[in-house]
Amino acid sequence: MKLNELRPADGSTFNKKRVGRGPGSGKGKTAGRGIKGQKSRSGVAINGYEGGQMPIYQRLPKRGFNKPNRKKFAVINLGLIQKFIDAKKLDAKGTIDEDALVASGLVRRKLDGVRILAKGELTAKVALSVTGASKSAIEAVEKAGGSLSVTTAQAAE
Repeated sequence: MKLNELRPADGSTFNKKRVGRGPGSGKGKTAGRGIKGQKSRSGVAINGYEGGQMPIYQRLPKRGFNKPNRKKFAVINLGLIQKFIDAKKLDAKGTIDEDALVASGLVRRKLDGVRILAKGELTAKVALSVTGASKSAIEAVEKAGGSLSVTTAQAAE
């Protein structure tokens, strides 16, 4: 098969029906819309209308709740922190805080704070200071000989 031999599958393409082009076309005058009425006019979209029956969006139950003041955290895994330390983008000697994480490019923006999760291996001895961390992340950092301080009362969940 060559590029010049490619063509659409049989029956998948067809010419557009041009309406309102005279009586000989078979779709002239009212262009297949019938006479009068809302749907014969232009600019009509009766979406979601089911002819007087209760619409499906009203028949289905509504569930859930979105908390208006919820907090959104920038989430980092321990494995990524180790990767950035190995690549010399983070300095493991001093305290790594949220500003250092943003400066290194590991976090784009802090949002309501940075939260650390325990996915991945951490081998470097680091001192971390962040808004939140999971219990397993705190244990993993302490196991590697480092320390993880959580700055707000949100702490471990």
